[in-house]
Amino acid sequence: MTSRESDSGSEPVRCRSDLGRRVSLRREQLGLTREEVAARAAASSGFLQYVEESAAEPGIGFMLRLASALDTTVAELVGGTTELPAGFGKAAAHPEFLVLSAAECRERLSTHGVGRVAVTVDDTPAVFPVNYTVAGELIAYRTAPEAGPAAAAGHEVALEVDHIDDAFSQGWSVLVVGRARVVTDSYESRRLEEQAHTAPWAGDGRHEWIAIHPTQITGRRIRVMGARAPSRETS
Repeated sequence: MTSRESDSGSEPVRCRSDLGRRVSLRREQLGLTREEVAARAAASSGFLQYVEESAAEPGIGFMLRLASALDTTVAELVGGTTELPAGFGKAAAHPEFLVLSAAECRERLSTHGVGRVAVTVDDTPAVFPVNYTVAGELIAYRTAPEAGPAAAAGHEVALEVDHIDDAFSQGWSVLVVGRARVVTDSYESRRLEEQAHTAPWAGDGRHEWIAIHPTQITGRRIRVMGARAPSRETS
């Protein structure tokens, strides 16, 4: 469950179900107010608030209208696709392929997120998901000394971060290339710990910081003309 500020900007509220969390997140991705979505779904804003903040179980009729209002599917809203890879949506009729500038790439990397680091383990290419943190010019992540991502230390590596929007068949991808090292300075490690927004999702025992010094940051974006842009794009 996640907390967020209410539309009135007063007391924070908590989404008390996965459905409420997904509805709220999707609405915010599209930059829509609760009133706008409620009007599209032929419902009251009060009922939509109830769906977002409580353990509601709406009927299929409302769910179909709500999915249409949010340009997604009922399966997406109820979490039916959470175990499937992104990209099940059909290709859009008129996509636009764009090259991102370095500044746009850094904006999408933002402060933290989940990316995939490509390393070589026992002479075999491997890719591992990691929770990364942006610390100034560095991209850093925590791992265990014996884990696969630790093999990046002392080598030129690649880290990819992307965002896929199945509802609009659009998204972006940023590639960071640079040399990685183990962070051995206690002050630097402490600074990274303080800046980290989350602990590694894989659990405890991952206290070794690997820092990547980017020498190249490139990105691509697929945009669909006519699709509403989210208020902000995150990883």
